[in-house]
Amino acid sequence: MEERLRKQLDFALEIDKEKNVFRQTHLSGHGRNENDAEHAWHMAVMAYLLREYSNEEMDIAKVMLMCLIHDIVEIESGDTYAYDEENKKTQKQREDDAKEKIYSILPEDQKQELIALFDEFEENRTAEARFAHVMDNIQPLLLNNSNDGGDWKEHEVTSKQVLSRQEKTRLGSNKLYQVANQIIWENIRKGNLKE
Repeated sequence: MEERLRKQLDFALEIDKEKNVFRQTHLSGHGRNENDAEHAWHMAVMAYLLREYSNEEMDIAKVMLMCLIHDIVEIESGDTYAYDEENKKTQKQREDDAKEKIYSILPEDQKQELIALFDEFEENRTAEARFAHVMDNIQPLLLNNSNDGGDWKEHEVTSKQVLSRQEKTRLGSNKLYQVANQIIWENIRKGNLKE
């Protein structure tokens, strides 16, 4: 087998490990914890379905790819819960180290392409990155809402924390930001999010 193809297949097998990285968010209907691969797939499909609500023109294929690859680094770095302030302090370094290790499995051109896409997502400066972040914020919000705020309650997440996280949503979609706010305030009224 030629080296390029071997590297691509090695990477394909490596990213299968993303299915073993479990998040704090549970599946809808009070299911088990969601894994990173499910989160990425769900975000990518949502991005395609909700693309008309982007604030800006964008390349939806690029957004979907960002959604699919943004958490691959967590195979090495582990998942950092959105509201875990202590682990967020080391998140960037852990993910940068993981990014180099995992993407180095690929042929150099594809390594550079996916690292650039990952970095673009993290920097949140393009229309595509902003809309991918909308999906990264809205997807777990929908799951939490479907579970009566179970994950928020378990981790004692405050309404201020959730509202703050959704500020990135506004940058990518005013419409979905409004929806997120409605969901958050409904959960505050129900007592699922403490103030």
